Amino acid sequence: MAFPDVFPVTCHTDFVGPESTFVAIVGMQHDGVAYISLALQKGARTIVVQNDVILSEDLMQQITSCGALVIRVDNTRKTLAHMSAQKLGHPAQQLKIIGVTGTKGKTTSVYLLEHLLRTSGRKTALMSTVHNYINGQQVPDGLTTPQPDYLHVFFAECISSGVEYVVMEVSAQALSLHRIEGINFDGIIFTNFEQEHAEFYSSIDDYFQAKCLLFNYLKRDTAVLVNYDDRWLQKILAESCIKIFSLLHNNADYVVTDFNTNLDGSYFRLTWKEKSIPFYSSTLVGKFNGYNMVGVLALLIELGFDDISLKKGLKTFRRVPGRLEGYVLPNGAQCFIDYAHTPASFESVLSLLRTMTNQLIVVFGAGGERDHSKRPQMGLVTVQYADMVILTTDNPRSEDPVNIIEDIKKGIAFEKLAKIDIELDREVAIKKAYAHSKPDSIILLLGKGPDEYQLVMGKKTKFSEKEIIAHLR
Repeated sequence: MAFPDVFPVTCHTDFVGPESTFVAIVGMQHDGVAYISLALQKGARTIVVQNDVILSEDLMQQITSCGALVIRVDNTRKTLAHMSAQKLGHPAQQLKIIGVTGTKGKTTSVYLLEHLLRTSGRKTALMSTVHNYINGQQVPDGLTTPQPDYLHVFFAECISSGVEYVVMEVSAQALSLHRIEGINFDGIIFTNFEQEHAEFYSSIDDYFQAKCLLFNYLKRDTAVLVNYDDRWLQKILAESCIKIFSLLHNNADYVVTDFNTNLDGSYFRLTWKEKSIPFYSSTLVGKFNGYNMVGVLALLIELGFDDISLKKGLKTFRRVPGRLEGYVLPNGAQCFIDYAHTPASFESVLSLLRTMTNQLIVVFGAGGERDHSKRPQMGLVTVQYADMVILTTDNPRSEDPVNIIEDIKKGIAFEKLAKIDIELDREVAIKKAYAHSKPDSIILLLGKGPDEYQLVMGKKTKFSEKEIIAHLR
């Protein structure tokens, strides 16, 4: 579907047009003040800057000659959110918005939520790290939680398309950087919590507190579902609005029992309020997806959806792109692409696949300019389960890939190094894994998931694991 390419309020010159308001944000890598001149050339006539910003004499002359207005504010990030909402008539207030936060499981949960809402007859929109959709039609993607200018344009398009429910991933950085200012949620799922984004947060406690900021954005009587089996999330159970779900504790509000899973899917019993529905079934596999499924089902039941309809919808759900996405290779081996990029998510996927093959071959790397502390842990977990590990690149960005691999190897005991092979070319690494595989082998490609690019020294180049797999011979 067509999506606006000019925003009434924006922080990026790509979306500036005649009469746009340009908000100059000091970002992680770029200072928006440096782009004011370009914004003026493209038609911006209102410029928003922080109170302490000093504008050069030349820039002030350009602003004056364009007849533009300069507005100074205490916080440009908050202003971007509030002005974007106001200019578009506060579209978020006309929608029912469901947010999913947590370290893992956000994408699978929002895809499943959207599917179950749609199969229940609702018009929907979805925002995720994979793709964004309005009524099933893909629209341009942003960040995990995009900037407020994009968000409110997206919401406005939802209103024009008759959407009732929007489901979206909510990242900790989005909360810390005020991207969801002015949005209030009708439902929340908190999937789990573990160490991540040490490049952004000084401690795991700071990261957790950032996640918990989401509780400041709830409507009255919001349904909030929290994973009771996560020790970190047990710290927030005092919140009066919270309902808990579990695969381990019978005293939770929603309890999964008789959980069974294999590579074909999962089935289980769900119990709540003295009601028990046997044999929910899904193509989703693994205990980690058990948590995703019960969180989603519990939230929708809390919102008043019929559990029998949800059971039918769950059965028709297909797996999310890049989340244990499976392929049968020409020699009979199976290959799975998965987005896992933390030690705990590695553990979840590897422990599942280890039980299903006599030869598990793993290809992975670690992202550059990201949390260095998790790299040795990823190496440690992988060699515990894999028979062969090929260390390679995964968006090294400005870092030397060799140094990233050395960080991973720090977690691998000397006696386990015999399992390790190093191949910096990720395509060659995948082909090498296939060459070592047998008909009953499983090859697991970790880290990139649905991403079809590599980021190296500021350049983004096409890289599709699916295409590489399709051409294996």
